[in-house]
Amino acid sequence: MWPPTLTLELLLLGSLCFGAHVERMSYRPQNCTLECIRRGVPECEYCRITADDVQFSLSIPSNSPYGSCVPWPCHTFLGQETPEVCQHYVNAPRNINIEFEESEDPTNDAITVSWNPSQYGIAFLRGFQVTLQALGGSQVICQLFLLRNNLSLTPAHAQMVFHSDLFTHLSLDTEYVVTVLALPVPERWDQFYEKKKFFTRTCSEKNGLEECKKDWYPRYIEVHQENRDVLVTFNLAPENFEIRHYFSSCFGGGLRNYTNIKPDFSVNKTHHTYRLQNLQAGTNYTCEIAADVVDAVRKTFFVVQNNSEVLTFTVVYKKRMKKKTAKTKLRPDIIEQYYDKKLDEGQCVLLDKNTRPPHLLICYSNNDGPFHVRVVLQLAAFLQKHMAAQVHLDLWESLSIMEEGMLAWHCRRMKECDFVLVICSRGLLQNQKNQCEDEEPVENTALATIAMIGEEMYHAKSLGQDLSKYMTAVFEYSQESDIPAVLGLASRYTLTKDLPLLFSHLHGVALQKPGVNLLVENISESGYSKLPAGAALQLAIQEATAFISDQQTEGEHVGIPIIS
Repeated sequence: MWPPTLTLELLLLGSLCFGAHVERMSYRPQNCTLECIRRGVPECEYCRITADDVQFSLSIPSNSPYGSCVPWPCHTFLGQETPEVCQHYVNAPRNINIEFEESEDPTNDAITVSWNPSQYGIAFLRGFQVTLQALGGSQVICQLFLLRNNLSLTPAHAQMVFHSDLFTHLSLDTEYVVTVLALPVPERWDQFYEKKKFFTRTCSEKNGLEECKKDWYPRYIEVHQENRDVLVTFNLAPENFEIRHYFSSCFGGGLRNYTNIKPDFSVNKTHHTYRLQNLQAGTNYTCEIAADVVDAVRKTFFVVQNNSEVLTFTVVYKKRMKKKTAKTKLRPDIIEQYYDKKLDEGQCVLLDKNTRPPHLLICYSNNDGPFHVRVVLQLAAFLQKHMAAQVHLDLWESLSIMEEGMLAWHCRRMKECDFVLVICSRGLLQNQKNQCEDEEPVENTALATIAMIGEEMYHAKSLGQDLSKYMTAVFEYSQESDIPAVLGLASRYTLTKDLPLLFSHLHGVALQKPGVNLLVENISESGYSKLPAGAALQLAIQEATAFISDQQTEGEHVGIPIIS
């Protein structure tokens, strides 16, 4: 006689083996109502639930703070008639896959998400919620799917593949995070959802390189020698791009030289040959060529000298692409650093893409209004995209905050992160003064967080520990006097003027050495706005400056004292 445990294991194994070929099915959402799901109608097996369904059936207002993106408690949907189904845990889905779909819109991407349910707790599974959010964005797109009420699932059904509806109008070449939650959502459980990060396709990946002016680069390059001159031939951009100028730069022997290229289209409309000038004998060069437009993709080739007197050249083709990976939040090629001409090329400092990026927690106060919050949001996106930092911001982790609570989340992140950056503003200082004057504070979380940071700093100071973990920053519409006294020991920066200093702080790279200056491309005060993320940050700062200035003017007109 087999023991009961062995019998149960054999039965489970049998259900998995013999049922897998039957249950390995693909389920796509159906149109049905909550009432149909509750009655267990067979046609309502896997149903999409719209915002209108939720509002009509549950009397939940569509203008609720989080829309339909909050995991609604189980009893809201299914527990009114059978409350026992909401008393069990369901583990997180697994094997999340992103499937790119064809769309006629050349400027946006479209995807569907697929996944498998977990076999643990599957008997109590009642549906899924899928959320999609752009990294650095505040908008969350949600889809809700429910299974019919009387559907009976076994561990063999864990082989089923469920699909979401189509997510459309996704910006190209943008990082998103998709989260799939298993329903019902328990009150205390941390394994009911699974996340996956991905990048949407670039314009060239979706439409082809010849259709994308922003992503275009010369594919064909031929380098040949004519006596002691070096000639380079490359293919020109399609005529409809209206690109009339190109440039080339070569670095070698501690020097960099530029060549402006203006093809004669009356001679050849598809290719052009230009001459590399001012190359020194006995020097190896790394050269780039690109269209003379903003953010053009560059193609790199190497000019290599042999030991003989006659120069020979070989070419290596490289495209500067944005690597896409779901395992890291860092874009590996976002930063290139060049020392000035006093250094050889071999002495350039490059960030290793395999190095763990520094984790940075950003704290701020929202008392200065939505324009200030938008500045913080754009700063976080810029730091993550172009300054090789892994940023943690409450606006990006709303699900974790709902689980832990705001203070608990800040406390945990403060311990886990390598650096903490406090964005100081007039609203933060005003909040602290309100508390000192026993007035009702507008926001308690920011004050509590600042207090925790101050306590950690003074504790580290008393133990003789390094305080470089803690930093404060103000934007141009704020002043250094807005920095709370409790943060007086922290490093101070004024943004965006001190972006290079902030970069140096995060990565421990000296900006200056004897006779040497380190220049970080596109992170200077004048250069950061050339990047799309930098331009968005600059615009947000301008709007916040105008908004706060208007507030000050209105306050002066009505006789309200302005804090400075």
